[in-house]
Formats: sequence, structure tokens, C-alpha cells
Amino acid sequence: MGSEATVTSKGQLVIPVELRRRHHIKPGTRVQFQDVEAGILIRPVTKEYIHSLCGILAGRGIPDDEEREPDQEIE
Repeated sequence: MGSEATVTSKGQLVIPVELRRRHHIKPGTRVQFQDVEAGILIRPVTKEYIHSLCGILAGRGIPDDEEREPDQEIE
């Protein structure tokens, strides 16, 4: 890859245009920062990313210590 950016005094940086285009990052696109062993992973939160997460927790259910009582009617 080899792209670089400089962090401003406000902690901001510019994502290089070729990466924005490749990953469909447009003005207003949210990004997720993840601390990983090798450094910081920056991932765009796009429709494609959200779609890739669909079903990731399927079949896991609610842990025993998190089970809740059924809603009770308010008198």
C-alpha cells in the first residue's frame, strides 16, 4: 500500500483518495477504529460492512446469566 497521512493538531487525518474510492468512503461515512496487535485498524462502516455482519451471532442465544423475566403487565 504505502500511503501516508499526517495527523493534525486536532487529531484528524486524511484518508488517501485511492483508499476512499476503493472502500466506498464518502463524506459522512462513519469509520470504526480497532486496536490490534500490529497497530490501529480503520474500517469504514458502510452498507457492505454491515451486511457482512448479518447472522454473525445466529444460534448463540442469550447466556444463562443474561436471561430476563418475561415482560409483566403494568397494573
